[in-house]
Amino acid sequence: MESLFAPFGRWILATSEEMGHFVFLVRSTVLWMYRAKIEWRQTLMQMAKIGVDSLPVTAMTMFFTGMVLALQSGATTKHFFNVPLFIGTVVSFSIVMELGPVLTAVVVAGRAGAAIAAELGTMKVTEQIDALYTLGTDPVRYLVIPRLLAFLMVLPLLTVVSDFTGILGGLFVARVKYDIPTIVYWHDIIDNMQVKHFVHGFLKTFIFAFLVSMVSCYKGVTTRGGAEGVGKATTQAVVISMVLVLVIDYFATAMLNALGIT
Repeated sequence: MESLFAPFGRWILATSEEMGHFVFLVRSTVLWMYRAKIEWRQTLMQMAKIGVDSLPVTAMTMFFTGMVLALQSGATTKHFFNVPLFIGTVVSFSIVMELGPVLTAVVVAGRAGAAIAAELGTMKVTEQIDALYTLGTDPVRYLVIPRLLAFLMVLPLLTVVSDFTGILGGLFVARVKYDIPTIVYWHDIIDNMQVKHFVHGFLKTFIFAFLVSMVSCYKGVTTRGGAEGVGKATTQAVVISMVLVLVIDYFATAMLNALGIT
């Protein structure tokens, strides 16, 4: 029995320890944000790396996502009603409320989150982070907070651009494939979508930004084991961030629905 349950027990202890260290990092980050001067130069640099560099891949991802949504919704409604109906509504609601925030967070986690984990992990194994302690600079204030603020500022803006790009992708398919006039497509969106539908998806981007940035930073600053450890930390940061985005999306959606933002 001991040999059967011992690995599971060790996994529980290791996971609990990891969660405890993560909570302490979040606590330290929040405290430093109120106590210390924010490194705005570093924050702006991270905003450029996370936002500007991630814009092409997020826009392309959402453009083709909108195309697929329009293609599938048009084919489905055409099968049942002989004409493609409500393509604009289906595309816009799906992207603005769910797919836009989630896919943007997942793509940015795969690109910028991995870069952050690898960069901080390399600094950790080469003892650059320890050097910051020697110089009297707290790594959380100098390394973690700028990346967290950059994510909180940039990811919502990336999501807005992705939403618009995805809707344009749906318009392209609706116009070319199903010969739906552009004015009909846009009126279909304007007549049915309200501000609260946009707010529903927009609010979730701040939660996703916090999760992805903190997980990536945590995996970076706790890296061990040289180059191999950097690779493992980067992989873990991306996988955990993506899974957390999908899991927390359900609970965030449920909470917003309960508050009437749906």
